[in-house]
This record gives sequence, structure tokens and C-alpha cells, in this order.
Amino acid sequence: MGLIFVNQTAFVIKAKVGVDIAGALELLIKYRKPDGTLGEFSAVSVDNDTGVIQYSVTSENDIDQAGPWVFWGYVTFVDGKSAPGETFEYWFYPEGYRMR
Repeated sequence: MGLIFVNQTAFVIKAKVGVDIAGALELLIKYRKPDGTLGEFSAVSVDNDTGVIQYSVTSENDIDQAGPWVFWGYVTFVDGKSAPGETFEYWFYPEGYRMR
């Protein structure tokens, strides 16, 4: 994968929670921005059996800070139980950034 830029909308974030998510009440991809702000995107299931979910970036405001973002999947079931996934990181670069 090449560089990913702030305000880029042609990008999909996938996360794995590692449990069967069939019948889950809520699917989220949570994040921590470089400034420490926490948030979440509503996700859709890609594979119920392995718990893979994804969010397709739709707005230029979704990814609005350059630097390291930490993501993780988070699923809530109808009985109130939840399953967070392992964290992973993407670096987002300012538009016009050039690797040397």
C-alpha cells in the first residue's frame, strides 16, 4: 500500500475482532487520533465467522489529522456482551507530502 493522505476518501479500514459476529447489535471501528481524541465509525460485516468488519471512508472530514492513528474493531451483541479487537496503526500524511 502506498501513502495514505489526510482527507482522502478512497480508503477502507478493516478490523478483525476474532469472534463470530453473526447477529451482533453494533459494529464499530474505534480510533484514537494523533492528538489523542477518541472516536468511532459505524462498520459493516465482511466475514461473520472470523469477525472481520470494515468502514469505507466517505467524508474528507473522517481522516482530518496527519500522523499515527490507532484503530480497533469493537462489536456489541444483543445480550450486552462486547468484543474489542487488537489495535493497529495507520500513518496519514499531509497532502503534498513527498517521501525522500
